[in-house]
Amino acid sequence: MALLSLCIALIASSQVVLGFYLPGLAPVTYCANPKDNCESEILVYVNRLNSIETVIPYEYHSFDFCRKTDEYGGSPTENLGQVVFGERIRPSEYKLTFNDNRTCQSVCKKTYKEGSGDDAKKLNFLKKGISLNYQHHWIVDNMPVTWCYQVDNSQQYCSTGFPVGCYVNKAGKPKDFCVTNNLFKSPDTYYLFNHVDLVIDYHPGSAADWGPPAGEGPSGRIVAAKVVPRSVDHKKSHDVQNRCSGASPVLGLKGTTLTGTLEIEYTYSVIWRQKSAIKWSSRWDYILESMPHTNIQWSSILNSLVIVVFLSGMVAMIMLRTLHKDIARYNQMDNAEDAQEEFGWKLVHGDVFRPPRKGMVLSVMVGSGTQIFFMTLITLVFACLGFLSPANRGALMTCALVLYVCLGTPSGYISARLYKMFGGEKWKSNVILTAFLCPGVVFGVFFVLNLVLWIKGSSAAIPFTTLITLLALWFGISVPLTFVGAYFGFRRRAIEHPVRTNQIPRQIPEQSLYTRPMPGIVMGGVLPFGCIFIQLFFILNSIWSHQIYYMFGFLFLVFIILVITCSEVTILFCYFHLCAEDYHWWWRSFLTSGFTAVYFFVYCIHFYFTKLEMQGSASGFLYFGYTFIIVFCFFLLTGTIGFFSCFWFVTKIYSVVKIWNHNVIRDQYMGKHVFLSTDDFRNSAQEVDLYGRKGESQTVQPGKLMVHITQTRDLSSL
Repeated sequence: MALLSLCIALIASSQVVLGFYLPGLAPVTYCANPKDNCESEILVYVNRLNSIETVIPYEYHSFDFCRKTDEYGGSPTENLGQVVFGERIRPSEYKLTFNDNRTCQSVCKKTYKEGSGDDAKKLNFLKKGISLNYQHHWIVDNMPVTWCYQVDNSQQYCSTGFPVGCYVNKAGKPKDFCVTNNLFKSPDTYYLFNHVDLVIDYHPGSAADWGPPAGEGPSGRIVAAKVVPRSVDHKKSHDVQNRCSGASPVLGLKGTTLTGTLEIEYTYSVIWRQKSAIKWSSRWDYILESMPHTNIQWSSILNSLVIVVFLSGMVAMIMLRTLHKDIARYNQMDNAEDAQEEFGWKLVHGDVFRPPRKGMVLSVMVGSGTQIFFMTLITLVFACLGFLSPANRGALMTCALVLYVCLGTPSGYISARLYKMFGGEKWKSNVILTAFLCPGVVFGVFFVLNLVLWIKGSSAAIPFTTLITLLALWFGISVPLTFVGAYFGFRRRAIEHPVRTNQIPRQIPEQSLYTRPMPGIVMGGVLPFGCIFIQLFFILNSIWSHQIYYMFGFLFLVFIILVITCSEVTILFCYFHLCAEDYHWWWRSFLTSGFTAVYFFVYCIHFYFTKLEMQGSASGFLYFGYTFIIVFCFFLLTGTIGFFSCFWFVTKIYSVVKIWNHNVIRDQYMGKHVFLSTDDFRNSAQEVDLYGRKGESQTVQPGKLMVHITQTRDLSSL
């Protein structure tokens, strides 16, 4: 109940975060008459353009739009997360002045001439962007310029991007935004949205503490910036005064080769509106509240929570009752003859902690999974507390990368401890593999994907300096911290098990179908995936449809559900296999919960073919490349959860039962025990006197007793 209360509290806090800003995101006051504490000019920034039909984004200046002479002058500094995500924020030629309405303000004119190869290339690239439905992303006062329109059930949806244009194919069928206007009807025509109507809402400062004194002119803080894109052919407009009105003819670019000279003029209009009811601290609410499927989040979470609660109750009841009976029955055995009739999971006590094959690889993967687990947990906690709000662009990725780099110490420590427990001696190989294997796989795939983006000229291609920065973080911080963790891990004593391991492995009996390794592993990932797949839809939709994801409270609760479900399922299957006298549980515990990642990958394939309309082989390659990175990290995360839960379970059950060995007291009172020796006693049976009652003997470890021997020479027989 305490865990459930904590999760609900975090969800509630995540909703409060909608109206919460960090100190670093201070509001800016604008006024008509600029002073020291307020400004009048508002900069309009443009970000990279992307599309839901392709994974390849492009920088704003890759298209032939209006640009400043100094393209990069005045650009805000981008953090590491923004660069990795491909954001490229640049200042634009669009100028805004507080409370200054403008109508059909010209920005620039672009001319394309027949026979010019450069002009034809620019125009064809612009048409390609229109056909693939590329979206503008503008920023005003750190707020996205939103395009709001009606969707199903008369609900308003506000998108953080607006289209470059729309296309009517050769059959005369309009695509995307062209379906909203009957003027877009000419076949094989690209309609360019060269005019925008900007509507800026502001909260007045006249009645606020931060406002200027009376008589100094209006002032306010921007609370919303909305846009309505339109296509206007200014040359064909007969009304010069209202040439940007809704009745103006539209600008269509034919799909055929350019003939003659084409001139495109870019214009904009601005309207300022006073909104006293909207405060600056809650100005993101209208965007987040318009996001679809918000109610589905609650219902899906509640359904998953109910499933997990019932599952936990059933598993706890079965496991506790069954284990309680087993432990009670085993501990009631009074002599070794009864112990000879052991059955079930107690039979494999001499082999259950036998080191697994490929223990080096398993320890390395568990160490890397531990690093990812703590990175995910801390990132989600920060996000729930509001430190990673949508207003702080790139903060989520930056936080995740920095945490991953700084958490190299627990990765090296866990890997070293496990490898030493397995009896490994190649500690140098263990440290090197922990530091380079899993991060190297991720970086290698990421580098190949970056090459594809670089060939395509995409803004998502990481610059060379950023690659050097990532490598410096890896080799300069993460690797040394991993070495430090491994150093302390190898210095510690090896983990001691509650029972000894026999020298000769026990033969595993023939298994039934459901107790064989592969069926159990395949079935083990079904339930964890069933609890998270609805949330996966929102996450994938946010990533590939370029929507804002902000419900981190829901995500944190889903993460807790995932941890509980993976642990319970792995423990359940581990118990079944031990009862079937199969003691190879090390790798199986990792793969049972880790198989959830396979279902995750299958769902990503389903999402690609049913929910997305991506075009081109490059987009498909990039989609599945990035998906592989996510699935691989998810595999390490879930596998580590299952491994540690099963390790705790096995250690616990074998530490609370009495294991009968032939080197402890056999009888209730004084007696003799026969030991077989080889060299010292010439293969003859020797009797060693033992004395003391069970209650008088000293307990060394749970299930083991210290016994007294009458003759010191008989120690060699033991």
